[in-house]
Amino acid sequence: MSAKPLTTHSTTISPDWVDYNGHLRDAFYLLIFSHATDALMDALGLDTAGRARTGHTLFTLECHLNYLAEVKEGEPVEVRTQLLAHDGKRLQIHHGLYRPGEDASLAESEQMLINIDSAAGRSAPFDEQVADKVAQLAAEHRGLPQPACVGRVIGLRR
Repeated sequence: MSAKPLTTHSTTISPDWVDYNGHLRDAFYLLIFSHATDALMDALGLDTAGRARTGHTLFTLECHLNYLAEVKEGEPVEVRTQLLAHDGKRLQIHHGLYRPGEDASLAESEQMLINIDSAAGRSAPFDEQVADKVAQLAAEHRGLPQPACVGRVIGLRR
């Protein structure tokens, strides 16, 4: 079985999420990706029970969002998530938004997440069980190609 990103979230575009152009509003791309991050947390053992056990959670430090294609009301979409890199308390991830069964991404988001000790209100190393799941996911994703939008910088050429 070949390596593939983790499908972390599926939804249908709600009428409330569509703008005057008939397209998914900017903010709702990020909402969809935020739900995917929650599902990634669940997969890594930072679900409700894991957060209660460890006192840890993930915060988003940085997010880059690329809008690549129109998404319209009523369309089913899914998020595929890839772990790009990690250290003892951070995850660099990529979320891609797709129509189910298609390979062309509709939007992509590269994000840096950090593990937080909620009681201390500061970053902390991953709990051992969570760190093991992070290492396992990293090994599964090691052979995946880097997505096209990773590492991009905003700027006008001068």
